Amino acid sequence: MKQKRLVIAYNTSWYVWNFRMPLIAALKEKGYEIVVLAPRDDYTARIEAAGAGQRDIGLQGRGRNPLRELAALAAFFRAYRELKPDAVFHYTIKPNLYGSIAARFLKIPAIDNVTGLGAAFESGGPLESAVRALYRFAFARVERVFFQNPDDRALFLRDGLVRAEQADLLPGSGVDLSRFAPRPRGQGPLTFLYLGRLLKAKGVEDLIRAARIVRERLPEARIVLLGKRDDADPHGADPALLDEAAAEGVVELPGVEDDVLPRIAAADCVVLPSYYRGGTPRSLLEAAAMGRPLIAADSVGTREPVAEGRNGYLCRPRDPEDLAAKMLAFAALSPEEKAAMGAASRRQAEERFDERIVIGKYLETLARVISKAD
Repeated sequence: MKQKRLVIAYNTSWYVWNFRMPLIAALKEKGYEIVVLAPRDDYTARIEAAGAGQRDIGLQGRGRNPLRELAALAAFFRAYRELKPDAVFHYTIKPNLYGSIAARFLKIPAIDNVTGLGAAFESGGPLESAVRALYRFAFARVERVFFQNPDDRALFLRDGLVRAEQADLLPGSGVDLSRFAPRPRGQGPLTFLYLGRLLKAKGVEDLIRAARIVRERLPEARIVLLGKRDDADPHGADPALLDEAAAEGVVELPGVEDDVLPRIAAADCVVLPSYYRGGTPRSLLEAAAMGRPLIAADSVGTREPVAEGRNGYLCRPRDPEDLAAKMLAFAALSPEEKAAMGAASRRQAEERFDERIVIGKYLETLARVISKAD
């Protein structure tokens, strides 16, 4: 019997390596041939070494040049005609849109994943209308659309972008509970950790302003912002604000690190004041799995892993003063209360966010889709 071929389409190979290798391993164990369709980057060789094929595709994350977008759509058509996959998994906005359109016309079963809506759904005007129309058309024949939080699923259903029988819910990308296991905190000053790109919409500028308030009360506290900085990105946090805060010792900016486990282990609390319309942030799931309390904005996606008062606190989005108040409230807890919050985070991860739940749903859905196609 011929081996079934699956394509996993993403906007970067980095994301595949960091978020989808357990799924790829599970699919390979079931006997599927896997081809990753994503732009080549420093992580492509790692994916290939793990036994997945790779095909390059040119995608620009925020490109709006119509000719380039048409070229991207054409690239999906070419790739699917040549690869002839039995099914495709799409992640991130452009693979969801252009990949699904190509799969629709080529009669290839597609399983899509809405891992966040991004700025387009908050822009209003012609851009948002165009994106909604594209989603409605692209998803019309998709077998299944997975969402990472109930808010996004409800929006797509309300606006007729998906049908009820298509839409399903996953607990984010899930988290590897054995790799991200509780570790002792060790010695050192009170440490708050941010994990993610240094973007305005991720609340980085709000966190810096909150950090100033916190350090006025607790000058020994550390606020570490771990993530990629891109001063040329108009969506990035203000470079002058970052430089000034780092020079004054208000925050620490260590840059990018592939292995975040030591950073989480050295933190007392992980903070994400994001108002970006994402899915369910992996950083919060990893921190919860390692038994760390959470402080997050009461926003779409970020609120999902936080049980207010039990494993952390929710703050008002775009409100540095409220964020600082929550950070100071955490700092005022006794060691026993902090430990209880950390234990509650781990239980939350075990009960709701285990990646085996995610992979199990994918395998079940894929088996049904493949059986239907046969």
